[in-house]
Amino acid sequence: MVHVLSSRTLLTPTDPERSRTFYGERLGLAVYREFGTGPERGTVYFLGGGFLEVSGRSEAPPSPAVRLWLQVDDVTAAHEELEAKGVDIVRPPVKEPWGLIEMWVADPDGHRIALVEVPEDHPMRYRPGI
Repeated sequence: MVHVLSSRTLLTPTDPERSRTFYGERLGLAVYREFGTGPERGTVYFLGGGFLEVSGRSEAPPSPAVRLWLQVDDVTAAHEELEAKGVDIVRPPVKEPWGLIEMWVADPDGHRIALVEVPEDHPMRYRPGI
């Protein structure tokens, strides 16, 4: 068995500075660490229990199969804040049939990002033995 010590999602944007502005200033993700120099340097952001690394430069558009899922405490407040910052709102908050409240945004390259609120009575909040 492989013993995983840490993990992160890697994004290679077409315009690294634009993506750093989006993730750092518009989404407001905190920086975990930075490495390298210049416009293609790497920046690693905190994502709750994980990390998002934005580094390098890609000439190809992103795959529509890659999506991020970010749990937030108040998706309505997140919607208002992100809309005011000019973030591309793909879909405003909606309570899904499975009980989660989800909204979708897109980063500058078109990566889809779900911002999800888990209501207090949702089964995801149930943790046996805790």
